[in-house]
Amino acid sequence: MAAYETNLEKMMLVWNTPDRATRERLVDEALEHNVHFVDPNHNIIGRKAFLAMVDQILEQFPGAAYNRNSDVDMQNNFCRYHWKIDWDGKRVMNGFDVTEVNDGGKVVKVIGFFGPLVPES
Repeated sequence: MAAYETNLEKMMLVWNTPDRATRERLVDEALEHNVHFVDPNHNIIGRKAFLAMVDQILEQFPGAAYNRNSDVDMQNNFCRYHWKIDWDGKRVMNGFDVTEVNDGGKVVKVIGFFGPLVPES
């Protein structure tokens, strides 16, 4: 498995790990210190801010399962993939990320979108 794939897996695992110390270790291993994470609800920079965001979301949605539900398409240090969130046996959200990784495979930037892209009418 390529380094970027390993780090994308670790980043996803952060969302599914109840132990704070383990989440910190995964974030340190997978994300650059100045990682930039942006989605419709967040625009944050840094590992500490990323962890605080995850902590807050896990508190709001205890037991939710966050998983990738597509392969990872990679080109020129940019990855794209779909993800899903299931909670209490129900799908609560689908989404799509474009993630930039450095040459060593660490996550530099995540741009997340919620829901499907609606086709033009």
